[in-house]
Amino acid sequence: MKILSRQNVGFLVMSTLISISSCKKNGGYGSNVPAPPQPDKDITIKTDATFGKYLVDKLGRSLYFFSNDADGKNHCTGPCEVLWPTFNLDSLNAQNLGEGLVASDFSHITTNAGRNQLTYKGWPLYQYAPLTNGTNVQESPGQTGGDGFLNIWFIAKPNYTIMIVNTQLVGKDGRNYQSDYTVGNQATSYFSDGKGVTLYTFSKDSANNNNFTLPDFSNDHVFPIDQEEDLVIPSILDKTDFGKINVFGKNQVTYKGWPLYYFGGDSTVRGSNKAVSVPRPGIWPVPNKNITPAP
Repeated sequence: MKILSRQNVGFLVMSTLISISSCKKNGGYGSNVPAPPQPDKDITIKTDATFGKYLVDKLGRSLYFFSNDADGKNHCTGPCEVLWPTFNLDSLNAQNLGEGLVASDFSHITTNAGRNQLTYKGWPLYQYAPLTNGTNVQESPGQTGGDGFLNIWFIAKPNYTIMIVNTQLVGKDGRNYQSDYTVGNQATSYFSDGKGVTLYTFSKDSANNNNFTLPDFSNDHVFPIDQEEDLVIPSILDKTDFGKINVFGKNQVTYKGWPLYYFGGDSTVRGSNKAVSVPRPGIWPVPNKNITPAP
């Protein structure tokens, strides 16, 4: 029986450790065995110079929001469903999301057609399949042709602070109102925050002047001021139309000189717009892209 010297024992131990380390680096006990591939992320955030950050699927195809879905429900029915197929994932978890996305921002709804659809921050998600040579063909990775379509379809950004919604105005009095604030049925396009909560202007304000909020903010719970710091807006809007004013030490967002407010009576419910009848129609109108600048 051959007895190893201390020197030989040390050499043998060192060789074994190096061998084990090499196996770990190569993913197995063969130097040619590759490391296991990382699974593709089902949804990631893409960044480019035109849109900034927006959501794409695992193939890099753009995802979209629909302004008519301010209430968090799918309102794309009939022919719309062919042009704008719903986006869904049966199983979604944090491991399948790209950097900057969290699972708690996603949920599922069931459409009127009985399909499951994924939502992000309350907005149902879609993809775009324009008509090509007589057939609806889904966009290729990297394409963003659906953004701004009819001024009611927008690329799905993770950080909108202003959004455009298109829905029926229903006052606190329970009546339906048209865009001119007369009684009637009509979808009106206007601004909300990124979560679909309605924004308002005050007809008695003047250019960059808030004439509602009291110095002690004791009435701020009635019509809270919009204090968003970083504006992320739909592509059809001009960022230079937005501004900020100082209201007794707090910043308030303005659009074309009109200070922007929420309505406490909406209780932060998506798509609710009760203030259009408070105290009577026209006193608290909703802002829209083409609003006349504040006097």
